[in-house]
Order: sequence, then C-alpha cells, then structure tokens
Amino acid sequence: MTDFDALTREWLNHLAHERRLSPKTLEAYGRDIRQFVAFLGDHLGGAPALADIAALKPADLRAFLGRRRRDGVGNRTLMRQLAALRSLARFGERSGRFTAAAFAATRGPRIGKSLPRPLEASAAKAVTQADTRAGEARDQWILARDAAVLALLYGCGLRISEALSLTRAQAPLQAGDTLTVLGKGNKTRMVPVLPVVGTAIADYIALCPWRLPPEGPLFLGAKGGPLSPRIIQFAVEGLRGALGLPESATPHSLRHSFATHLLGRGGDLRAIQELLGHASLSTTQVYTRIDSTRLMAAYDAAHPRAQRV
Repeated sequence: MTDFDALTREWLNHLAHERRLSPKTLEAYGRDIRQFVAFLGDHLGGAPALADIAALKPADLRAFLGRRRRDGVGNRTLMRQLAALRSLARFGERSGRFTAAAFAATRGPRIGKSLPRPLEASAAKAVTQADTRAGEARDQWILARDAAVLALLYGCGLRISEALSLTRAQAPLQAGDTLTVLGKGNKTRMVPVLPVVGTAIADYIALCPWRLPPEGPLFLGAKGGPLSPRIIQFAVEGLRGALGLPESATPHSLRHSFATHLLGRGGDLRAIQELLGHASLSTTQVYTRIDSTRLMAAYDAAHPRAQRV
C-alpha cells in the first residue's frame, strides 16, 4: 500500500463517519479514485505516491478527464469525479500531507441544468391507485403493495429508497399520523401523512400474505423478502403504457410532482424544502422555475396579445 492509498482510506473513513455521506456516494467516490489511480499508473508509469500527486499539473487532470470522456462517460459523472478528487486533495492539504493546487485550478465540463419533469395531477393520482391496474394478472396484494409505495412517493414526497426502508412499526395507518424519514446523509425529517396514503398502506397490510414483524421491512417482494426498487420501477413502466405517460414518468417523478403541485397550490418554499429533506433551499428553488415555465406556457397559449397573427 502506498502513502496515497493510506490517505485515500482515511479520507473515505472521514466522509463516512464525520461527513456522514450516503453509502452510494462513498461507493461512487471510491470507484472514482480507483479509476484515477489506474490512469496514473499508465500516465506516470507506476502506482502514485503522495509526492506524485503533489507534482500533478492541471494538464494531467485534464488528461484523466479526457480519457474518461473517451470511455463514454458523461459530463455529470466527470464533474462528480473531479469533485471527489478535489475533496481528497483538500483532505490531504488539511492533514499537512501535500499541497496540490492543480485540483482547484482544473475546470470541469459545463453541465446544462435540466428541470425535473413532474406528472400532471390527474396522472399522478392514477399512478398511485391500485384500481388503475385492476385488469392485470397479478395478485391483489401485489397491486395494493405497489399502489401503497407509489402513494408514499407522491403523497409524502419520499424517495423510493426512503419508502422501502420503512419498517412495519413505522407504518402510518391513522389520520394525523406522521413519518420519521431517514434521508440522505442519515438526516431525519418529519413528514405528515395524508389519510389516502394511510388507507393505501392499510389495504396492503390487510392483503399481504406474509408475516410482517414490527422491526421487519414494511414492503415485501412476492417471495417474502425485502422489496426491490426495480419492481416498483417495472410497475411504473407498465403504467406508462397503460396511461399514455411520457418516458420521463418514473417513481422519482412522483416526488417531483409532490413538490411542484404543492408549490402550484401556494405551498411555502421553506416548508417544501423541509418536507423533501433538501439541505439547501437552492435545491428546492428549481421547482419555482417549473411553475414559472408552466405559467408562461399557459400565457402564450391563452392571452390574445401573445398569439401570432
């Protein structure tokens, strides 16, 4: 193990226990650094040590990003990889191991910001209703299960991982119940539960043929194990065809729909930020752009002075 490998391990441990980054983010960052080390092995002719990292120039980092681009990697992934390298470099500098100005001096690729694509309210409601799939040759409890999961995504703004991590003891079944959700970075938030969502969950529990112990997962697969997110993705893919929805209709688009529809009905942006579990208000503000875009589209379509002669 080189001294750079040792620094990388310390950095990942710091991110996991002090910064409390999600396991998926840690996995991605670890993979980014391994790819960087593999590139430097070819670029420098051997496994890099801290002295090699300190001697790198912006041209070396641009060569790495160029190699990754030739491998078919998109701009968002390149930006994440550069962010991982910069974070590791800052950690090395704070610990007095080296100074690596090249990491801060290297510019990343430009990324066009795309707006989230929510569903129309009528489509979101249809997606979350078990009756929409009544004609499918599936067990009734499975249709009820999928509807309950999707109801949580649209009715509470949950991520699919947050919904599937709920235990039976956390199931909200009564009017006025709230959920304590463990989100990204192990941050918790309180989310109110609509009566219709509680009813959907109660219907699923009543029909589920498997035992649901209090501390076990609330949502189970067909064979009684924890439910995979891919199953819910498949369910929404089927609904796209049945309801004529666009390709952008995914489980996560229900979370976008939750925020957009609240904002469109006069919801407070700060409150929506809390409900979504966003660390920064700027992340939530993207939904104001969606609302403005829809308003201008309606204006262009309906106002007499907006019509072209």
